[in-house]
Amino acid sequence: MPDSHDSSTPAARHLLVVGAHSADFVWRAAGAVATHTAAGGSATVLALSYGERGESGALWKEEGQTEERVKAIRHEEASGAAEVLGADFVALDLGDYPLRVDDAAVDRLAGLMRDIRPAVVITHPELDPFNPDHPVAHRAVAQARLLTSGAGVASAFETVPPTEFLAFEPHQPELCGFVPSFFLDITAVFDRKVQAMKHMSAQSYLQEYYAQRGEHRGNHARKVSGDAGVRQAEAFMRLVPNVERAL
Repeated sequence: MPDSHDSSTPAARHLLVVGAHSADFVWRAAGAVATHTAAGGSATVLALSYGERGESGALWKEEGQTEERVKAIRHEEASGAAEVLGADFVALDLGDYPLRVDDAAVDRLAGLMRDIRPAVVITHPELDPFNPDHPVAHRAVAQARLLTSGAGVASAFETVPPTEFLAFEPHQPELCGFVPSFFLDITAVFDRKVQAMKHMSAQSYLQEYYAQRGEHRGNHARKVSGDAGVRQAEAFMRLVPNVERAL
């Protein structure tokens, strides 16, 4: 993921992935996170909620289950997955279905961005007709990013350079206005993505789907690049233009 505003080495670059729920980063960007950390970069994956109400159905089948216990399990799952990928896991625990991100939460998110100074921020696309929380997460991240950078101009508060801003692929891309801007070759780290997905036992039914999606996007990447060595890929959409000095 080239970043024209930051010419530093990969080890100095930080990647931030923000999901509405604790497993979102695993399904949609685990390959990107593993690729980034394998190159020497650092990464933080942040969950606005644990998805304890709307995305933990398997856990609620256990007799006597409680919301606090579900959140604890989801935290353990996501932390384990993040460790596999070489990333730090942060949870804001804002609740889900519906996810409500108030001003204080946006301030926390903006504060984190100022602290870690990410070169790249990845989150949900703006639209999702099947999930009430994903568009809320997008709006919160977009707002925090602009507040963090001061919209790219001098401001009366602390700012950091504008980040590259990407959307990861939603579950049903055609219905979410998602058009890939680039495919990231994750062949070399795909085993780490599979291992990370195995940590998400509360949604184990998605592991096969997203493994197949990696193969699917790998096929597209081979056709685009002509590189027969690409076996698996992840798709991303640029939300703001990137600046290059050559074609």
